[in-house]
Amino acid sequence: QVQLVESGGGLVQPGGSLRLFCEISGTRSSIYTMGWFRQTPGKDREFVAAIKGNTGMRSYSDSAKGRFTISRDNAKNTLSLQMNTLKPEDTAVYLCAGTHSHLITSSLWSASNYDYWGQGTQVTVSS
Repeated sequence: QVQLVESGGGLVQPGGSLRLFCEISGTRSSIYTMGWFRQTPGKDREFVAAIKGNTGMRSYSDSAKGRFTISRDNAKNTLSLQMNTLKPEDTAVYLCAGTHSHLITSSLWSASNYDYWGQGTQVTVSS
């Protein structure tokens, strides 16, 4: 049974940085496509960033470009999201997601294309 467990969230002031982690377990084969989504109360999950397994190709939402960096360590089965220059509108629960599917770029942005999800970690950006 695949399990994704996020960590690293917390309270940070505007302009600050946080690094989120996702630990992957329960799978014998590497999960090819991994991503980060975020969610606020009453809203759908919003795509933040994704990375493909063998190419390392990355995709970012417009709000994340230039501020966030997604990376993965296949040897350690971990995914991370470095978030810089955080803004109050980045406040959300951040969720790690994965699928064995080789998604095309446009499919990376849809939460329905991911099979595995973590419980999420809260990020609050406030002074």
